Amino acid sequence: MKLTTALASTALGFGLTFLAPSVPADTLLIDRAQAEYGHPARGMSMDAVRARYGEPEMRYPPVGGDKPQHPPITRWVYKPFSVYFERDHVVDAVVNRAYAAEQGIKSE
Repeated sequence: MKLTTALASTALGFGLTFLAPSVPADTLLIDRAQAEYGHPARGMSMDAVRARYGEPEMRYPPVGGDKPQHPPITRWVYKPFSVYFERDHVVDAVVNRAYAAEQGIKSE
């Protein structure tokens, strides 16, 4: 009796799972960025970034560098993403804006 009830409950739950309407998943900004732009990887040199993506739209002057524990950080801006360098190697690349349906920084 208990086995029959347990099997019926399991079958009902399994069946309801497939009958439930599908819900679209949230799109993460990082997922779109990686798919669309293939932004620079950590460790790439400035020369390698320039060779692959061309000249940036804007270059910010280095900040820091006043002490060995504060290396100079430089930011290059491309249309879809910004690249941050420590000395002359990529430490991070981030997408500049998110679409309205994405989780991330929104356009102003």
